[in-house]
Amino acid sequence: MTELAELMADLDLIENDATETALKGVRFFKVVTQSPRTPMVYEPGIYIVAQGHKVGYLGKESFVYNVDNYLVNLVSIPFECETFGSKEEPLLGIYIEIDVEQLYHMIDQIGFQRSNSDNSKKLNRAIGPAFLDKEMKDAVCRLVSCLKSKNDTQILGPSIVNEIIYRALNGDQAAVLYSLATPNSDFDKITKVLRFIERKYAEKIDVEQLAELASMSPSKFHKAFKDVTSETPLQYLKKLRLNKAKYLIAQQGTKAYVAAYRVGYESPSQFSREFKRYFGYGPAELHHEGATLV
Repeated sequence: MTELAELMADLDLIENDATETALKGVRFFKVVTQSPRTPMVYEPGIYIVAQGHKVGYLGKESFVYNVDNYLVNLVSIPFECETFGSKEEPLLGIYIEIDVEQLYHMIDQIGFQRSNSDNSKKLNRAIGPAFLDKEMKDAVCRLVSCLKSKNDTQILGPSIVNEIIYRALNGDQAAVLYSLATPNSDFDKITKVLRFIERKYAEKIDVEQLAELASMSPSKFHKAFKDVTSETPLQYLKKLRLNKAKYLIAQQGTKAYVAAYRVGYESPSQFSREFKRYFGYGPAELHHEGATLV
């Protein structure tokens, strides 16, 4: 058992779900089941695994995040995930939200030398793993320890979170973090489009509108969008809508046809067909199966 897993072992965590902490933007997660490859969407942030592991699939690529590799996710990206946990050895981890404004401020303090390097000018995937080095591991362990005390959480917690973000800026996903904070870079433009889609996914959206928002030609926008997400804009929108609908049905008990309309579908029958094709079962079955958020 890792040091981080030992620190989390005595916490009162909700099984197969996230457990909020007293520190805003920080949550624990615990999974006691092994789940096959399943479509999902992660919130933007850093995901650090203390025990167990997950395998993520984005397009034709795959990546592992485990006790040696944490995950950096900058926008809401639909991808597929395989989870390895059990009652005897549950998947344990911690989620840390990335405050973009704080990230901008931190990079401004550091300076833009790295953000002007060749690596940051390349279009990177918006989600990917990074090696959990000694400095990052130490910071995360101190964060978990301080979360056990109300006073420590209030006084020390925010500064340790900032340290973790700083460590990520020096890790394997540094280039994509710097790109996010580089105004008017292609990556910055695409992430702004993704955030627009996140807000407006239930409305009518066309590719020309998105290209205009990104200040790109339709052909350049299409390529840049796929470079970042591995999906075409319309594929991304469909998968995001289906994941949002799944949440409404599984977590809020919304009727399938109501969820369909809420996420932007005009035809409940088309919604049911695409839902089953994507998840492998119909929305009616989801009421009985439930769903996890991690």
